[in-house]
Amino acid sequence: MALSAMQAAASGMRALDTKLNVVANNLANINTVGFKRSRVNFEDLFYETRQEPGVRGLNDEPTPHGILVGLGSKVSGTQLDFTTGTLDTTGRKLDAAIEGEGFFQVKTYYNGQEVTAYTRAGNFTRNANGYLVLANSEGSVMEPPISVGQEVNEDDITIGRDGKVSVRQQGTNQLNEVGQMQLARFVNPEGLKSIGKNLYIDTDASGQPITGQPLQDGLGAINQSTLENSNVDPVRELVDLIFTQRGFELNSQSIQAADETLRTVTALRRG
Repeated sequence: MALSAMQAAASGMRALDTKLNVVANNLANINTVGFKRSRVNFEDLFYETRQEPGVRGLNDEPTPHGILVGLGSKVSGTQLDFTTGTLDTTGRKLDAAIEGEGFFQVKTYYNGQEVTAYTRAGNFTRNANGYLVLANSEGSVMEPPISVGQEVNEDDITIGRDGKVSVRQQGTNQLNEVGQMQLARFVNPEGLKSIGKNLYIDTDASGQPITGQPLQDGLGAINQSTLENSNVDPVRELVDLIFTQRGFELNSQSIQAADETLRTVTALRRG
């Protein structure tokens, strides 16, 4: 029984260690634009039957098969939480937030291949060729690509709620449309796979992207000069962190108690 207790407690410590890492990652990204928190889902490991004649089972009912002994828990997976974060007005013309379920589309590289990735972060800027790119570490180009040019003053760039991007030529009040933003949504966004840099890629669980223009097909609207903040609630995460640490400590104490029991049993047998 002591060995089973040690095994169960050890599995609990492994699972809780994963949760500690996830909570720490959530807290580390509290100021990351468009970041979506993750949570850890647990499941119990299978029970094994121990032959203990005369011992009653669950609900104090006699059982001819002995007693059921649990073997611990494990992490069944991590789950993304796509609750919308608060919107923050920045005044910067190339910042954009989505009011709705849509995602911005950008080009990136994953496992050596160019793929389309999806993000809720709308902190865009211009690259050397004047194309709109995400202000991440690799400057992911918006898909489909939109060029506003380098010579245009940023204050003369307009992004409509319908995703139309226009620029005002110097010396005039005329707006010239230079591109149309396309958004994507998913039947099950929680099935998306995070690949870092605030980007996600589709999976079988998420389903294929449904793409279109903003204000259509439930894709949401574009809010210029606004950013969506991280949806991490620091108070909630800190409380979760405390409970997880306590659980980790309790499992550690269970291992110590089981180890002391084994030592005592071994000493008695030798004596």
